Amino acid sequence: MDDEADIYEGVRAQFPLSFGKQSKSQTPLELVHNATRRTTGASSTSTSSNDKPSASAFPSLSSSSQDWINSFRNSNPRNSSRDGGVGKLVGPPRPPADLDEEDEMAIGPPPGSGGAGNEDEEPRIGPPRPPPKKPENDDDDEPTIGPPRPPPGKAEDGDDDDDGPAIGPPRPPPGAIDCDSDEDEEEDADEEDDGPGYRIPLSNEIILKGHTKVVSALAVDHTGSRVLSGSYDYTVRMYDFQGMNSHLQSFRQLEPFEGHQIRGLSWSPTADRFMCVTGSAQAKIYDRDGLTLGEFVKGDMYIRDLKNTKGHISGLTCGEWHPKDKQTILTSSEDGSLRIWDVNDFKSQKQVIKPKLSMPGRIPVTTCAWDCEGKRIAGGIGDGSLQIWNIKSGWVSRPDIHVGDCHTDDITSLKFSSDGLILLSRSFDGTLKVWDLRQMKKALHVFDDLPNNYAQTNVAFSPDEELFLTGTSVEKNNTTGGMLCLYDRSKMELVSRVGISSTYSVVQCAWHPRINQIFATVGDRHEGGTHILYDPTISERGALVCVARAPRKKSLDDFQAQPVIHNPHALPLFRDQPSRKRQREKTLKDPLKSHKPELPMTGPGHGGRVGSTTGSMLTQYLLKQGGMIKETWMDEDPREAILKYADVAVKDPKYIAPAYAQTQPETVFAKSDSEDDEK
Repeated sequence: MDDEADIYEGVRAQFPLSFGKQSKSQTPLELVHNATRRTTGASSTSTSSNDKPSASAFPSLSSSSQDWINSFRNSNPRNSSRDGGVGKLVGPPRPPADLDEEDEMAIGPPPGSGGAGNEDEEPRIGPPRPPPKKPENDDDDEPTIGPPRPPPGKAEDGDDDDDGPAIGPPRPPPGAIDCDSDEDEEEDADEEDDGPGYRIPLSNEIILKGHTKVVSALAVDHTGSRVLSGSYDYTVRMYDFQGMNSHLQSFRQLEPFEGHQIRGLSWSPTADRFMCVTGSAQAKIYDRDGLTLGEFVKGDMYIRDLKNTKGHISGLTCGEWHPKDKQTILTSSEDGSLRIWDVNDFKSQKQVIKPKLSMPGRIPVTTCAWDCEGKRIAGGIGDGSLQIWNIKSGWVSRPDIHVGDCHTDDITSLKFSSDGLILLSRSFDGTLKVWDLRQMKKALHVFDDLPNNYAQTNVAFSPDEELFLTGTSVEKNNTTGGMLCLYDRSKMELVSRVGISSTYSVVQCAWHPRINQIFATVGDRHEGGTHILYDPTISERGALVCVARAPRKKSLDDFQAQPVIHNPHALPLFRDQPSRKRQREKTLKDPLKSHKPELPMTGPGHGGRVGSTTGSMLTQYLLKQGGMIKETWMDEDPREAILKYADVAVKDPKYIAPAYAQTQPETVFAKSDSEDDEK
């Protein structure tokens, strides 16, 4: 047995360790991303240089990973030539770095080569070097060291001395001197040809489905791993890129308030909690996994002064977490106030802000926003005005900046730039206005022809804030569908119109800076979803993680039998249904259920109940009308029909005649007493 084991081990050692193992078939990433690629018509609407060819051979890698690979290729020419990199291998290849002296001597130049006596020259791998040639202008008998000198016309000025020997490999052609410089020159040339180099991730697209109505709220955490989407179907769905597979299903569904639409979602600065704003007067706080942490108190609707109430008294319109402080949030409501809350105290707010109104009464605050430092608050008022408050010690509700004629209709979104110089406003009037916070008397620029039918339509910046984007709604007489419009901040012009959906309106949009992916929520009263636009060459994680993860196949271990609890003494309403076998046996014993029904009457139906009248059965009536049933008794003589049975009655009497056969062979009829019969 030991000898057989040794023989087996000896034979097994001749094969690789992977011999006999079946490797799992994996779909290449290129095919996965090709399946999610957008149509050419949708991507051709972009006017940027996103369509220029990339030198990357790995479309599934991010930009940082691709740069690392390129730098590694350029630093190691052996890998560059073997992997098919952009640059060409210049000169003879170098030996591996882990060789010792003996190996270097073994793979060095053969005897008799020109570089045998040079100690500084690196050893060469490959065919022997051709014998050196003596330059024409050199009269000395000393041998030339290294390969022949390049032609004089190709030598650069100031690089080599004409009288000195040429040491090292021949000079490469001028077009292949440096791989990096070639790539830079190509990129510069492309940028010069295509204009400004906007790298907008628009090549691929996935859709997060699950909602039954328009998706009105969107929030992506700062790491780009979790997405929240709220809808008019009263639910909030939570998606996790790290845990999802290619089915793109949410891992949790919440319903904050029954019967109230979702109007806003916002993550905390640390992404450990998020706030949900609904059509009710109370905002809710959840942790990262969707567990309820608390809800803010509702105010007293019978108190006239809103500053004396502890909370909102009407439905909320918007809410946003403080960008720096994880304990502070801001909400706006239809009761005409903005309130600052402390998440550790759900019983009362920290500050009540009452906007300046042009007329007495309660005008709703349609939207609110923090600046990037959390030092200013902007609010959009229902009368179309824009008001900004500076947070400082002893500040009151009087706004520091008031623009009365900001828009002709309700403002749906406000957004500050990170440098604190630009403010964007989106409205129901179909316009997007750009404001300079240093001069608020007049808008810096106005973009019109942007239809808006939803109170949650927002505006967002790109990661570098060179672009800003917003969505459009679908109109009745318009066939373009929902669009995502991108504008240049410096030139104040339209960069691209991206078609997101042909039938649904685009409500919320966001461009995440960390994963470099664009989110756009769409929908109508029948269906809603979140579209994610990405580019495998410039995007990172996010959709790239889940779209390439195939769902796990079901195995026998996943089967779980449902436990059956028998309760024979339960009420009939809650009693378990009996098995089919017992139910069948019980039915056979029941005389009513087991009784075989009588067969219907067959035949033409002459002389019986069926067919006695013309309207007894529809089938018989139709057969009569068609001539298939022939009634002959109408054509017979009644006397002859009766007399044909006279001979039969005489020959074979059955009833009365046999009783009088002996006493009265001949029938004697009684005489009639009436006179009429005698006559």
